[in-house]
Amino acid sequence: METRFLKTFLSVVDLNSIAAAARKENLTPSAVVQRLRALEEEVGAPLVQRAGHSTRATEAGLAVLDTARRLVEAAESMQGLANQNEEVGTIRVGVIHSMITGLLPDILSSMKDSRPGITVEVLPGQSSDIYVKLGEGDLDAAIIVEPPFAIPKTFVWHEVRRDPLVVLTSTQEEETNPLTLLRHAPFIRYDRKNWGGRPGDQYLRRIKMNPKEKYELDSLEAIAVLVDRGLGISLVPDWLPPWPEGLSLRKLPLPDAPGRGVGILFPHLTSNERLVRIFAEETRSAARKKAAT
Repeated sequence: METRFLKTFLSVVDLNSIAAAARKENLTPSAVVQRLRALEEEVGAPLVQRAGHSTRATEAGLAVLDTARRLVEAAESMQGLANQNEEVGTIRVGVIHSMITGLLPDILSSMKDSRPGITVEVLPGQSSDIYVKLGEGDLDAAIIVEPPFAIPKTFVWHEVRRDPLVVLTSTQEEETNPLTLLRHAPFIRYDRKNWGGRPGDQYLRRIKMNPKEKYELDSLEAIAVLVDRGLGISLVPDWLPPWPEGLSLRKLPLPDAPGRGVGILFPHLTSNERLVRIFAEETRSAARKKAAT
């Protein structure tokens, strides 16, 4: 059984689309369909079916899904073991949204030039969700906000960036004292349930400040847009650009405010450990170059 056909099947199911799977696998849609048909003939049952504009696994497809994943993962692990002195293989990395635009393009561009044999599959999401997937073995590494608890010794953590907290205002706002704004202006809170929002909440508690809360959102980009529209001010980490275009914003630094640590987290022992450590070094290198510009 061709593992590349299994991998194509998994891509179709995960993306719910033959066209999207074709783009991911660098194939034509007809080639994806041919692989699926060949796999279905070998299995003896249809594995996917059309459902409106999407493609979903059939009952037979769902029955073999976990086995297919294990077979593909085993094949990739064997490839990594057989090429221990070569930089060849696939790693799965979870990445928070601000790093997908702010840092990941630099990492992938560098790896394309210097490590073309390493394929990086990216899963975007929030830090807490990515951390769970990493712990369950669904990911090889994660670029996330530093967890608000002690990191288990079975993991390696490298901080790559610390985003200072700033009070975000519209340029139309005349007041420039950040503490005065926090005390009196309508407040757009960065979601306290989000790991990235906790440093701001802890700071407000520490200085015994109770802002006039108007909204609470888990998207930094959405907060920036609302602040630009004059709907309030916010307390956010000064994340890596690009920020939403066309906004007129002012960032006001705060005295003794904590920062948001962002880093890469990965298990000590994994079949892909060598490739993951290479990715981690590329991540740290890209972050150093960003800090220097």
